[in-house]
Amino acid sequence: MTATARRLTEYSHGAGCGCKLGPAQLTEVLAGVTPPSHPDLLVGTDTGDDAAVWRLSAERALVATTDFFTPIVDDPRTWGAIAATNAVSDVYAMGGTPLFALNLVCWPSSELGPDVLAEVLSGGSDVGRACGFAVVGGHTVDDPEPKYGLAVVGEVHPDRVLTNAGLRPGDALVLTKPIGIGVVTTAVKRGVPAAVDAAVAAMTTPNADAAAAALAAGATGCTDVTGYGLLGHLTKMTVASGVDARLDAAAVPLLDGVAGLVADGVVPGGTLRNRQWIEDRIVRAGASDDELVLLSDAQTSGGLLFGAAPEAADAAVARLRAQGHPAAVIGSVTAGSGMVHV
Repeated sequence: MTATARRLTEYSHGAGCGCKLGPAQLTEVLAGVTPPSHPDLLVGTDTGDDAAVWRLSAERALVATTDFFTPIVDDPRTWGAIAATNAVSDVYAMGGTPLFALNLVCWPSSELGPDVLAEVLSGGSDVGRACGFAVVGGHTVDDPEPKYGLAVVGEVHPDRVLTNAGLRPGDALVLTKPIGIGVVTTAVKRGVPAAVDAAVAAMTTPNADAAAAALAAGATGCTDVTGYGLLGHLTKMTVASGVDARLDAAAVPLLDGVAGLVADGVVPGGTLRNRQWIEDRIVRAGASDDELVLLSDAQTSGGLLFGAAPEAADAAVARLRAQGHPAAVIGSVTAGSGMVHV
């Protein structure tokens, strides 16, 4: 690979999913857009779900999603793998199986050569092969800020779609990956020591095992935890499901050292926006300010968050831990009106 004068992350105004439009801004934008309606559109924009689902027959439905972002690491092949793992995660979060994907590329061709882009695309193709889907072509435009991701198409049985609106009172909440990725990447940008290898390992771990565990546990409510943080995505689920949730901050798996980094003020701007956005949906029941910030941390290629009956949730956690995933039961679901007690 040809050396470049600048590191990849120096081109980014915000790393990974932290470069998303803020949730408050997105809500304002979408308020002026009429949601589509069709009898075969099983999941659209109404509940803020991870992907669209279109029924083909009584036995088959398509899952379609797209995701792309700016460099979150400096190694191009690793960035490609993280971006692809993150994009296909939306299919898994709906309970689906990916079929094929198209590359989405914005590239500063005058500054970064084709050899660097080839490495990024190879990272995405590596993920496709590992997860059993084909990456076939795509679209590329010239852009001063590099961006990469995928548009992914998968399939799911129409009766087994997992959605934001599927949480049920009595469910236990399962999280399948540790949080703190936004804090770690911010620490790297500031030259502060952090658990980089652990963060990269988490971001490049597909959620295929997590989706299989959720389906086996009888889950109906599921999402992946990405740019809006654990609390942001959980509040979207509680509102869509018409329930409350109780979250045990001490039970949430964390990347090593991130609590100390937050205490030292190493916090991404996107995380602070998330924290402000969920303020009116949070009932503080003992959580500290730092814990609430960390629970709002903007994740890239995070784990799945799903609800299942307590015994089934425990079995799902045991299954995932046996497969090497640091999953945990982190709370419970009760009757309510969309609030999260922390």
